[in-house]
Amino acid sequence: MYSFQPAPTQTQVAPTQRAFQSVTVNVPGRLMLASYEEFPCDAVDMSPGDVSFTCAGRPAVGERVVAYLDHLGRLEGNVTALTANGFVMSINATDRKREKLAAQLTWIANKHELGLPEDRRHDRLAPRNTRAEITLDDGRRYACRIMDLSLSGAAIDIDIRPALGTAVRLGSMRGRVVRHFMEGVAIEFSSVQSRETLTEFL
Repeated sequence: MYSFQPAPTQTQVAPTQRAFQSVTVNVPGRLMLASYEEFPCDAVDMSPGDVSFTCAGRPAVGERVVAYLDHLGRLEGNVTALTANGFVMSINATDRKREKLAAQLTWIANKHELGLPEDRRHDRLAPRNTRAEITLDDGRRYACRIMDLSLSGAAIDIDIRPALGTAVRLGSMRGRVVRHFMEGVAIEFSSVQSRETLTEFL
């Protein structure tokens, strides 16, 4: 499974190297240049510190850009380099925002490795809060990490492997274990959840 590892410190890398580990993505969105022109864009390579876009807009190096990306929300920063089809932008963010962004990028990088069907009934959601807890019927509780989430189920990273069919509760949502995989288990919720129900994770 993919997980972000600390990159070498700034003093250990050459100026041309990126300060954060990056991952290949394909996240659509829109962005606005300093001229207030708006363009559709796609984030194609990203880390908690910078992002590479393909875009018809051609900003200048150093120009401030604001982007709105699916699953990731609002990002802003300054252009650090131009590419053949777009540009690279640094991401201006607090440490807390970078931690959340790292969790979201981990989810994006891992979603195709979880072995979950691509034709799931509901779109995947990008959890900002990945820490959670599951409760078994006998009251035992275990800390876990949400790897994949939708209105109908979740995949969680956890050390234990409850038997298939075991009734569990993830936060306030009831469900049952439907699959085991290397890092944990997949849970199908007893009923389709609303986005409001999932607000503690989103």
